[in-house]
Amino acid sequence: MSSVSNLDQLCVNTIRFLSVDGVQKANSGHPGLPMGAAAMSYVLWTKFLRHNPSDPSWPDRDRFVLSGGHGSMLLYSLLHLTGYDLSLDELKNFRQWGSKTPGHPEHGLTPGVEATTGPLGQGFAMGVGMAMAEAHLAARYNRPGHDLINHTTYGLVSDGDLMEGISHEAASLAGHWQLGKLIYLYDDNRITLAGATDLTYTEDVTRRFEAYGWQVLLVEDGNDLAAIEAALAAARSDTLRPTLIRVHTIIGFGAPHKQNTFEAHGSPLGLAEVKAAKENLGWPVEPPFTIPGEALDHFREAIKLGQAQQTAWEARFDAYEQAYPELAAELARVLKGELPETWNNNVPVFPAGKGQATRVSSGQVLNALAAQVPNLIGGSADLNPSTNTALKDLGDFQSPAAQVADQQGMVGGGWNYAGRNIPYGVREHAMGSLSNGLALHGGVIPFTATFLQFADYMRPAIRLAALMEQRVIFVFTHDSIFLGEDGPTHQPVEHLAALRTIPNLDVIRPADANEVAVAWQIALERKHGPTALIFSRQAVPTFDRSVMASADNVRRGGYILIDSDGLPDVILIATGSEVSLAVNAREELIKQGVKTRVVSLPSWKLFDLQPRGYRESVLPPKVRARLAIEAGIAQGWHKYVGDLGKIMSIERFGASAPADVLTEKFGFTVKAVVAIGKQMAGGVTQKL
Repeated sequence: MSSVSNLDQLCVNTIRFLSVDGVQKANSGHPGLPMGAAAMSYVLWTKFLRHNPSDPSWPDRDRFVLSGGHGSMLLYSLLHLTGYDLSLDELKNFRQWGSKTPGHPEHGLTPGVEATTGPLGQGFAMGVGMAMAEAHLAARYNRPGHDLINHTTYGLVSDGDLMEGISHEAASLAGHWQLGKLIYLYDDNRITLAGATDLTYTEDVTRRFEAYGWQVLLVEDGNDLAAIEAALAAARSDTLRPTLIRVHTIIGFGAPHKQNTFEAHGSPLGLAEVKAAKENLGWPVEPPFTIPGEALDHFREAIKLGQAQQTAWEARFDAYEQAYPELAAELARVLKGELPETWNNNVPVFPAGKGQATRVSSGQVLNALAAQVPNLIGGSADLNPSTNTALKDLGDFQSPAAQVADQQGMVGGGWNYAGRNIPYGVREHAMGSLSNGLALHGGVIPFTATFLQFADYMRPAIRLAALMEQRVIFVFTHDSIFLGEDGPTHQPVEHLAALRTIPNLDVIRPADANEVAVAWQIALERKHGPTALIFSRQAVPTFDRSVMASADNVRRGGYILIDSDGLPDVILIATGSEVSLAVNAREELIKQGVKTRVVSLPSWKLFDLQPRGYRESVLPPKVRARLAIEAGIAQGWHKYVGDLGKIMSIERFGASAPADVLTEKFGFTVKAVVAIGKQMAGGVTQKL
């Protein structure tokens, strides 16, 4: 500590006590992490982080992710001190209604917050995604003498982050891909909310990360600024390995009675301990939220430095634009999140007929779109042959320095970070969260793919994508019990209902190939939220749109696919593969004198957003005989069928058998639909 300047120590303690005072005023929060991690954060933010507080969206800025989001006052203090649009009053309103300083950092709410964190492990994985995006964009757009994309992703991770399974998956991929511009400071304080880590966490973290292919560095004293600076410099010099810097810190450093105990983790210190901590570290007890002018001036140097760095980058962009005008125009467009003018010109239109599985149609549409949208990238959890999400001839995202063996044991050639197929391996948890990081970074539109059953593995990431309003496309195939012999472990029954409950997630389950084409376009057009596309394993017919309504109506969420003459006696409402069942049942009902309308309802969310007049034109209040048909649980359908309607659903787990057997056993047959339709048409009073 003797080598630390008075100014450095003043600045570190400014971070500590802004955080302490914010938590204490709110009487809620986590003071321990900010107090212990203040020194390493100070070194990073004042000596290494390239950022411009005047423009938090500068594309070539370094990214910083506070994965231990419970320590949010640390980040808010740094943002205020370095000059972001976050006032001291906002710090005083920590965790209060309407403030920009919520309990855990929220992207899009607070200037400078790169990712919404708090669910432990998610920030770790999103940082990996950001580093992937940097590597991909650099490989695609940089040219000799023109490094437009050249920045580093930093993060601060906690014991809890490293315990979560998602961090294992993400760390494995980061090491495999040799993401050398990824540097994490590990707040190794050996204390969790409930006690010492020795209770549950005794593995050799260094050897684990080295086995993943990371460089691991150690700083023995978390207050040794020179050692932290040396470690960060060493991390930056290794361009072939991501780096984990283990910094041995003391949680709640300076609080004499609570430091190095779990009591400092998740509760305010209390007025007496705040006073004792300030006296212990030579800080004024009053007033709270003290910011020495000398410290503030030092932190605010980030504004001029950041402006100068961005101005120099803009000059490099101008030179790049002169040398490579087409690439520069494309780069500017993708960084804004805009699509090319001709992006959907070549989307296939499918002829009526026997049809194919919607997962197959999806693959054809995806490849047509990828040929026109250069920043559409993604992959599956080792399921490309099943999910049909391989982008043909567009390469695999891999480190150019890595040797990757193909199935014959030969070394694959030509793979690099510019590849647009992301081979995630069997890592659904990481796949979802890395994709969020890709989207947050900007410049790319990511998609993922796996079976619908495994949406459970991805749910935290899907929820965060919706909360952060990120354009991530989640592809789920094998969407019902009708996938057949794999049995109930792989047959989703509750998953559609579960996904539909997530606010701001648009769930679309198309009925045929042309609905698939429109669904993909909706997903790409949607800038401020994720989309879940739900596709079948089994073949479904492609409807004759010359006699049925246009698939463009998918944009309205639900529509009359085929109608009756006059007001219908009964309305059949369905999604996905069950729509064709409804169409076939309608033919039989019409023969038997029952006027029947079929409504395709692929997206509840989009339908609910339509004007009331349109919704009532599709589902007239006078027609109370309504039958919903979907091979999943009934939850949520009642608002569409009403009190007198019925739901053909599955309220149990599936079974292992061929699809046609399951169709019969679970009653999803024309005969069953007709019987219910006739009974309803004859027994329900139509007029209100």
